[in-house]
Amino acid sequence: MIEIGDISATELLSNALDRFGSAFAVVTSFQDEGVVLVDMAARILPHVRVLTVDTGRLPAATREMIGIVERRYDLTVEVIRPDPAEVAAMVSRFGVDLFREDIAFRRLCCEVRKVRPLEAALSGIMKGVPDVRAWASGVRREQAESRRDIVKAEESDGRLKLYPLADWTKAEVADYIRENRVPRHPLYAAGYTSIGCDPCTRAVGPGEDERAGRWWWEQDTHKECGIHFTPDGHAERQVDVLLSEVLGAR
Repeated sequence: MIEIGDISATELLSNALDRFGSAFAVVTSFQDEGVVLVDMAARILPHVRVLTVDTGRLPAATREMIGIVERRYDLTVEVIRPDPAEVAAMVSRFGVDLFREDIAFRRLCCEVRKVRPLEAALSGIMKGVPDVRAWASGVRREQAESRRDIVKAEESDGRLKLYPLADWTKAEVADYIRENRVPRHPLYAAGYTSIGCDPCTRAVGPGEDERAGRWWWEQDTHKECGIHFTPDGHAERQVDVLLSEVLGAR
């Protein structure tokens, strides 16, 4: 792991863009933090690469947001999709809404629809997606207990992963959005505070925490998809077993 100390988000992005150029990308689902990073990076390097994963279960508003970002920043979002054969095998074996059954099945769904396609894209083995040697995400420490200890930069699978907003507060994100007129995902106006796949995300109620609307039926506090944080050992083994069934059924 690499700790960058007090370097600002803009400086961190600028250094990465200078060093990696077109091999650098912002990876986002178009929540506030991700679009803030797009805004910052586009000011440094117009037409910066922006990647997103279309899981096949996204809200219509997220697809709308892709167009908004493309027009605002005059760029083309690189849309990554899961392997159709893997999705078909998973749905055939466990059902289209398997994520309701158990945390392990939910994590399997995330693995097939989000984690594996992103890993393939970042490693350069996905057709039409050039290799990525460094990428940035809008994850913040304040968002959840599972994110408290993230560092601003770390090496992962031979690539540099950046969290430029790691030490930002929710108020700082809001201030940047207001001051720079950054476009916001339409679902925020409907009471959403964290946005993912359509069947796995809802608006939050008064007093609920920022990620309460994600997989709200789960009692587990580790509400992560696996892109930024892997499940604990037991859960990881469960997912590996289920994934082997899916891959064997393709």
